[in-house]
Amino acid sequence: MKYIKSIFILILLFSCNKNFLEKTDKTQLTDEIQWASEGNADIFLNDIYGSLPNYWNQPENLDNFTDDNDAGFYYTSNNWKQGIVAPSGTDYTVWGGITGSGDLTNWPAIFTAVRKCNTFMAEVQANAANFSPEWKQKRLDEARFLRTFFYSELWMHLGGLPLITNLPNRSDSNGLYYPRSTFAETVNFITSNLDTILLNGHLAVKYNHGEADAGRATLGAALALKGWVQLYAASPAYNAAQPAAGPDPLAGYNNYDGQRWTDAAATLKQFLDQYGNGHPYGLFPDLSALWYEANEYHAEVIWDRQVVPTTMGSSFEQYGGPVWINGAYYTWGNYDPTQELVDQFQMANGKSIQDPTSGYDPQHPYVGREPRFYDWIVYDGAPYKMAWMDKQDTIYTRIDKVHPSKNQIDFGTDDVSNTGYYFKKRLNPLVRPGGGTISGANFIYYRYAEILLGYAEAQNESAGPDASVYDAMHQIRARAGLPDLPAALSKDDMRTAIHQERRIELCFENKRFYDIIRWKTAENVLNLDRHGMKITNSVPADNSGVWVYEVVPLNHPHVFLQKMYLNPIPQDVMDRNPRIRQNPGY
Repeated sequence: MKYIKSIFILILLFSCNKNFLEKTDKTQLTDEIQWASEGNADIFLNDIYGSLPNYWNQPENLDNFTDDNDAGFYYTSNNWKQGIVAPSGTDYTVWGGITGSGDLTNWPAIFTAVRKCNTFMAEVQANAANFSPEWKQKRLDEARFLRTFFYSELWMHLGGLPLITNLPNRSDSNGLYYPRSTFAETVNFITSNLDTILLNGHLAVKYNHGEADAGRATLGAALALKGWVQLYAASPAYNAAQPAAGPDPLAGYNNYDGQRWTDAAATLKQFLDQYGNGHPYGLFPDLSALWYEANEYHAEVIWDRQVVPTTMGSSFEQYGGPVWINGAYYTWGNYDPTQELVDQFQMANGKSIQDPTSGYDPQHPYVGREPRFYDWIVYDGAPYKMAWMDKQDTIYTRIDKVHPSKNQIDFGTDDVSNTGYYFKKRLNPLVRPGGGTISGANFIYYRYAEILLGYAEAQNESAGPDASVYDAMHQIRARAGLPDLPAALSKDDMRTAIHQERRIELCFENKRFYDIIRWKTAENVLNLDRHGMKITNSVPADNSGVWVYEVVPLNHPHVFLQKMYLNPIPQDVMDRNPRIRQNPGY
């Protein structure tokens, strides 16, 4: 590699307080110069940070592949929900592809990033005399974490992966072709690398807003990622005699071992004991402001991707939220909660709407719901006011022939919601939709609420609903303004409560997809039609009657096949490497 290119585009793209990148524009560096100083070597590592997937800038995300969101017919998720997914696909964009879920976590993108991590680690070791021991130790563990994170992202979609830690030896043709390691070997690779980082202790536990290194890997991120990977691997889709995708060691363990739940619980408990309860991680008190740019790196943020307005900004606000605001067209309306998700939100008294004692009224379904519902869901008659708006709007999705609304549900193919709902979770209130990549709110990969929910799940599966499980759940519910769970729940009932709490608390954060896959429930929930809310007046000519709320099917694709628990290995990868084996069913 004579010249390092494509690294330096990012150098001028960060504002002074939002990043750790050196601002010198060094458009071409020889290998000798690249590794001659810490500043120059940081340029290479910062480019790897720039390879972290920016999920803000995709007009569809993983929630489109679930039962929580109704997305447009022109996206890859629409093909996937018809069972259309094939190894032959090479288009990893969101526009009608056949590659399956995970547009930004595809094989070529991830292994390019892995190769960069390996290059950085090898060159830093080879040129160690140019670096201080402290810098070298810290940066090597950052690169080790990034490589592990990239692996974890692809592993969740593909199962066992080729584990590459060295630069290729082009004089040895056999060394160029790595086979896929098993699912278990890949899990062990990920967790052992994270253990090395944690044991070394070179990284900071957490960075705070305004610190120069905010956005770099931390010990908190390493421990959280380890806990998540163990939780994921312990789940029914993989921790079983027959993995969900099929009886193949690439797809799961091919045996059940309850110790896997226990190990996940222990790691997440370690996080809670060592770093939790505000030391330095904890729950941010205001859920409605958790994702605001001004609140970045608060106590709940564990691992995120830095975003800078315009130069490396987010266009998320263009894609979601009400389509029409104060009579003007603003968004694509991509993120439209289904009735199935809306029904998960509890009443303010903490009871499910299915509970006959909850006070829920099907003809006044938006009255008396829990605070998260009003914070995150835009429903018929909802007040809507963002900071960029000069006046408040009221969003109507009802079919009103007297006072028609442009957001009126029409069951068509335009941008208006077909479910009767929009979402507003994670929208930057300062950003007017349609202005391009002008939002600077960071994308949060992992937050403290997931540690609590993950521990509650793993501990319940390992030991049942003991006091620590209740405590973790009650912390989540208390922050959400809900009362405690009933005492003396069975293990099964607690599992149901945990699953519901995850679905609500983490909705529209790219989490639901991984949950229904790992719980092995995708085959149930994705083979059923989803629903919306149709609202009409019983006397439509003059609205003198009553408003009638009717749950109606969307009649949109809903096919899920066993093989879809994993994505296919791209055919072009297999053509180039004869040692790569395909996933079951493809």
